[in-house]
Amino acid sequence: MTPIVNRWPVAVLGATGAVGQAFIRLLDAHPWFDLTEVAASERSAGKSYREATKWLEGTMPAQVAALTVKTCSPEEVTAPIIFSALDSGVAGEVEAAFARAGRMVLSNAKNYRMEPDVPLVIPEVNGDHLGILDIQRANRGWTGGIVTNANCATTVMAAALAPLHQRFTVTKVFATTMQAVSGAGYPGVPSLDILGNVIPYINDEEPKIETELVKLLGTFDGNALRHAEIVTSAHANRVPVEHGHTVCMSVAFAEKPTPARALETMRSWTGQEAVRGLPSAPEPSLIVRDEADRPQPRRDVNRGRGMATTVGRVREDHLFDLRLVAMSHNVVRGAAGGSILNAELLAHTGQLARYLAP
Repeated sequence: MTPIVNRWPVAVLGATGAVGQAFIRLLDAHPWFDLTEVAASERSAGKSYREATKWLEGTMPAQVAALTVKTCSPEEVTAPIIFSALDSGVAGEVEAAFARAGRMVLSNAKNYRMEPDVPLVIPEVNGDHLGILDIQRANRGWTGGIVTNANCATTVMAAALAPLHQRFTVTKVFATTMQAVSGAGYPGVPSLDILGNVIPYINDEEPKIETELVKLLGTFDGNALRHAEIVTSAHANRVPVEHGHTVCMSVAFAEKPTPARALETMRSWTGQEAVRGLPSAPEPSLIVRDEADRPQPRRDVNRGRGMATTVGRVREDHLFDLRLVAMSHNVVRGAAGGSILNAELLAHTGQLARYLAP
C-alpha cells in the first residue's frame, strides 16, 4: 500500500444530520484525510458545530466541535474533497456546483446514482467503475467530479451477490428487506409507529434496489457502464432495529451452484485487489456464518468496524436456485463509511492527485 505523505483536507456537507455525524466520527484521526470544514443549512451557518448539532452517539471530537458551520457553497467551502450527506431534495444542485468548481464530491444522495456517466461504487465489487470519471468530466465540462455510493439496502445485496455473480451469473433476485430505523435519519420514524411493529413501505426504496443493483454488478468497458442483465423484485420493510439492514434473497443463476459451491465462492472472495489494505477496508469484507440463526444485527452489525457484510442461511431454494440472508451496517457501510472508502480508493489509485492537481 502506497503511503499518503500529505493528508487531504476534506469537508462534510449536511454535517449536522445523522449521516453527517457518522462522517465526522469515521474521519476523526483518519490517516489520509483531515476534516477542516463542516457545512449545513443556513439556519446552522455561523454557529459553532457544537452549538448547531444535536450529537447522537459517543463524544463529539473536540477539534470539530469548535469549527464554524458554513453554508453549502463552493465559494465558502474550500476543501478539494467533499463528503456529501445532503438530502436528495437539495443535493443535486449543490453537488453539481462543487463538481463544476473543481472539487471531488463523494455523495450519499440518490440524485446522480443512475446517471450513465456517474460511477455508483462499492470498491470491493466494482471499484474499476471509477474509470468513468474521465468521461463524466468531459461530458459535463466539470473540472471536478461526482462519485456515488449505493442505497444502503442495495449495498448489502450487491456485496453478498458479487462473488456469486462473477462465478455463476445472477439472473433473478427476489428480495425482502428488514431495514433499521437509523436508515430514516434523525428523528426518523415516530416511536408509536415502529415499536412492536413492522412498516411494509419505505418511500422510493424498492425502485432504488431494483435499478441500482444492475449498475453495481455491471461492467465498465472503457467507454460506458454496462448494466448486468438481472431482474429484481424487492419488498422493503422498516423494522424496530437500531442499526443494520437485513435482506432475505432468493436467487436464480445462469449456472446453478450447489450451496457448497456458493459457500466456497463467498468464503474465498477477496474483492478487487486495489482495495485491500485501505484504511477503511474490512478484512474480510464478506463474512460467512454457518449458524442457522445468523446474521443478526445485534451480534454482527459492527463486524469489520461496521464495514463488513455478513451472510448466512445459504441453502437451496424451491422457486429459484439459492436462498441466503445478508446484513450490514446501514450508516457505516451503507452510507458514510462507503463514501470514505471510495475516496480512499481514489487516493490510492492516484486519481485524486490527477483530478485535483492545480
